[in-house]
Amino acid sequence: MNREQKTAKVKSLVEMMKASGAMLVADYRGLTVAESRELRNGLRDAGCSGFEVVKNTLTERAADEAGMAGLKAYLSGPTAIAFCGEDAAGPAKVLVKYAKEFKPLEIKGGLLEGQLIDTERIKYLASLPSKEVLMSQMLGAFQSPARGMVTVLSGTLRGLVTVLSKVQEQKESEAA
Repeated sequence: MNREQKTAKVKSLVEMMKASGAMLVADYRGLTVAESRELRNGLRDAGCSGFEVVKNTLTERAADEAGMAGLKAYLSGPTAIAFCGEDAAGPAKVLVKYAKEFKPLEIKGGLLEGQLIDTERIKYLASLPSKEVLMSQMLGAFQSPARGMVTVLSGTLRGLVTVLSKVQEQKESEAA
């Protein structure tokens, strides 16, 4: 690469870094072309905007420019970076799955919302349900107390109506 190409690549990396909610770093050394293609397709399906193999020096420059210098801790040896959107759980699941399936693939770590995460945290992230599932569980938890209150209130109202109708019947029978 000449200087202009390197500058353009660094600029492209900076834009990708700033647009990503998370970046997962892996050592891809030893993967076959077919395994690499399968991994890239899985990551793309999980919401990654790219799985880039770039020289570490260019990535270090981009990390400095993007204000993500912490990423440099994982830039040793052959490195590939998965650039994830807002939901990093899906791509983490894919990366962990393929790291088990393809033994040469090794997860190094990454950045999640600007914070360094190690391999163990990526594995934990992979064990979480997707963002949509978590949101629906949270909504269900919020609805649960309201549903209980409505049930109690409707039972109380039914009881009150029953008592009032008994009182009315008693007054009618006393009047007669």
